[in-house]
Amino acid sequence: MGSNVTLTIDGLTVSAPEGVNIWGAAKMVGVTIPTLCHHFDVKPYGGCRVCLVEAVGAKTLLAACSTPVSAGLVIKTNSPKAREARRLVVELLLANHPKDCFTCARNQSCELQALALDLGIREVRFDKAKPEWDLDETSPSLIRDPNKCVLCGRCVRFCADIQTCSVYTFANRGFSSIVSTAFGHGLGEIQCVLCGQCSVVCPVGAITVKDDTDTVLAAINDPEKTVIVQTAPATRVALGEPFGMEPGTIITGKMVAALRRLGFDRVLDTNFSADVTIMEEATEFIRRLEKGEKLPMITSCSPGWINFLEMFYPEMKELHSTAKSPQQIFGALVKTYYAEKAGLDPKNIFSVAIMPCVAKKFERLRPEMSSSGYSDVDCVLTTRELALALKSSGINLSSIKEEPYDPIMGASTGAATIFGLTGGVMEAALRTAYETLSRKPLAEVEFKEIRGLGGVREAEVDLGPAKIKVAIAHGLGNARKVMETIKAGNPNGWSFIEVMACPGGCVAGGGQPISREMDFRLKRVKGLYADDRNQAIRKSHENPEVIALYQEYLNEPGSSKAHDLLHVSQENPHERFRSRTS
Repeated sequence: MGSNVTLTIDGLTVSAPEGVNIWGAAKMVGVTIPTLCHHFDVKPYGGCRVCLVEAVGAKTLLAACSTPVSAGLVIKTNSPKAREARRLVVELLLANHPKDCFTCARNQSCELQALALDLGIREVRFDKAKPEWDLDETSPSLIRDPNKCVLCGRCVRFCADIQTCSVYTFANRGFSSIVSTAFGHGLGEIQCVLCGQCSVVCPVGAITVKDDTDTVLAAINDPEKTVIVQTAPATRVALGEPFGMEPGTIITGKMVAALRRLGFDRVLDTNFSADVTIMEEATEFIRRLEKGEKLPMITSCSPGWINFLEMFYPEMKELHSTAKSPQQIFGALVKTYYAEKAGLDPKNIFSVAIMPCVAKKFERLRPEMSSSGYSDVDCVLTTRELALALKSSGINLSSIKEEPYDPIMGASTGAATIFGLTGGVMEAALRTAYETLSRKPLAEVEFKEIRGLGGVREAEVDLGPAKIKVAIAHGLGNARKVMETIKAGNPNGWSFIEVMACPGGCVAGGGQPISREMDFRLKRVKGLYADDRNQAIRKSHENPEVIALYQEYLNEPGSSKAHDLLHVSQENPHERFRSRTS
């Protein structure tokens, strides 16, 4: 952007950077212009026309989200002409929208619903003109209802521009226009990585998470089952938002208490298995580094990224760590190690995961995720699903008293907490790798050189005997840049790489509460870093419960028993479509 320009908005003099759109300039002086297709994560589109404003001297109304400011502009955002045009646009959208607000998953969080309320629309003067479309329920993670689509294009732009997967496109013309997939196939039948970001940016209920709450509640009410729940790192800084708390508020103890009230028999922590993941991955990385083979090693706890790797870069999947994700490591251990320690029959254990990620619903279905002899994880609920389950059960998270996790697989470290943000898995692994290689304690436990929200970050880090170059990428478009660099011969000399599918990492996963705050990711990230600093133990290899696990059950990190239970074999790699719709 160049120098500032001066314009007038609703009688206010505004100095805005050249190139900023009218919508952004108005926001600078506290003027809110309604919009539907505009979203801060994607390029302006100007398709919905809800943000129309009047410019003095202009022949037509202007779309505020796609019109850049210019010197001398005089804008009226609330003139009768602009208001009437907006109301007309929203009425036309409402005419073609299903009238099922009370039962819609986006009831009270629907942007179209909010627009109708804000614009004072009390009647719709038009009849429906669009055809009826079938629901797409082929995915284990997402449901698409084209009848609710308002053609805002957010999913199209996010999937293409940010994730570079281009799953969605506009199809047909006129009243038959629709956002569709390739040849109209279901999400479960195409190369969709199931990151779920489309469900986050969708302003209405056209793309929603497949709800498995009833399955979990049925298990809780089955007297034959012991229902054990694990909670992912990123959930503890987001679950409070649906209950009116600020993004990034740490609600760990409240979440534990709420899950007990919901009826779970044991409440344990995915952070425990994140610490185990580090024990396995740090050992694996050190062995590869010492042998100089299969480098750079790639790490991630993101199944959306794994899907992306298998689809677009299958020839490079041997570079990836073979360790399972913390969700699946927990599931394998809870039906073996935990069952033995607690005196439970694993066939009666129903294992539930509370996750920020919709791809986790697919990950648990993979045929290789049954190394315990059973399905390691029986059901996955997203943070959004849990919030609704708590509300429907009359459990108010804001007023509940904090409680600790249950013992055995309930203790964790600060290193595990930061798994929930971009760069966190890398940093946790480096803490353990450094002390393992150098045999001396870290002078500074925080690797600040790899922190931040830059799309691709690079750094050189000291591991004691050697310095290595690392890279971190979040968002699949940035991941693609990293993979193309590796394909070009890894000219940057990276030895270790972390990738997360979702921008910001798991704090902004596809199953997290939907936020319209531009800095919600940063607030959640800050919450996890604060939680890390608050922990008495901040390195995975110092977790006493993890130490006991290896002493009593797994022998040592990277042992044959650990490998059989906690890793996937590269000789039997993930098969993308085998359990896709099971």
